[in-house]
Amino acid sequence: MSAFTIPAEVVRMNLDAGGEAGRTWLEALPGMVAELRERWSLRLGPPLEGGCVAYVAPAAAADGTAAVLKVSLVDDQTRNEPDALALWGGDGAVRLLDADPAMGALLLERLVPGTPLSDHPDRNEANSLACGLLLRRLWRPLPERHPFPLVRDLVLGWAEELPAEFERCGQPFELALVEEAVALCRDLADPAEPAVLANRDFHLRNVLAAQREPWLAIDPKPLAGERAFDTGHLLRTLLPDRLGPADAHRLVGLLAAELDLEPERVRAWAFLRSVDDALWMLTVGRDRAGIEWDLDCARTLASRAPFSCPT
Repeated sequence: MSAFTIPAEVVRMNLDAGGEAGRTWLEALPGMVAELRERWSLRLGPPLEGGCVAYVAPAAAADGTAAVLKVSLVDDQTRNEPDALALWGGDGAVRLLDADPAMGALLLERLVPGTPLSDHPDRNEANSLACGLLLRRLWRPLPERHPFPLVRDLVLGWAEELPAEFERCGQPFELALVEEAVALCRDLADPAEPAVLANRDFHLRNVLAAQREPWLAIDPKPLAGERAFDTGHLLRTLLPDRLGPADAHRLVGLLAAELDLEPERVRAWAFLRSVDDALWMLTVGRDRAGIEWDLDCARTLASRAPFSCPT
């Protein structure tokens, strides 16, 4: 059997973001994968490249079923992934075959061909597919008792954490961006509508081509919150490399129109996610060049000019 390997970016991310917990998880990972392989009678292929958080490998079950083994460090973002997949039940998302939540282990259906929606040759059609066929289906009402953390609690925590991180990092950019982010945290903590199953990591690379359905979502980071929360990260991934206010206005309007959302709410979530991500990257020691993208997004989206849907 070939030597056990972990993709370099998975090692880097877990050491940077997880610290000692990440180091401990990386050391335990070979043993966990061996245990899961034995328990679920899997034949595993080499790990898949392209991700940065979880160990992901193609698998074949004893009955020949094509699957994927995914093992993640259990934290606030990954803990409820199996709960979200179970709630969706394969409707618009990858199907959950088995799970060991304590180990952060998921056995998932394998999506073939698995091409990400970000590779679609028509970006406007890709955006419409992501919004109309997926997000609208994945925004499920939640039962009264559910395990998902609240977006409200997340942003109220950010209201306290962002200024503290800004000071710890030596005030690395304009104070006005942090001040606006804190104000938005307090505004956005008051939801505009009843909570649904939201996802803090929905973007075109987390939508894959499949055979059971043309496109299926993967890799949820679920919370309970308003629908517009999901557009915060999605919008940032759609912005072009060379940013300008016109691009931001167009995409805010596009998402708001496709999803029947308030444009200002879409802008606010994308701005807030940009400021938080910039400070997070500084906190884990990422180089300044990588952080400039988040700051450019924040500066572009910080405009107080009203955002409106296209006519």
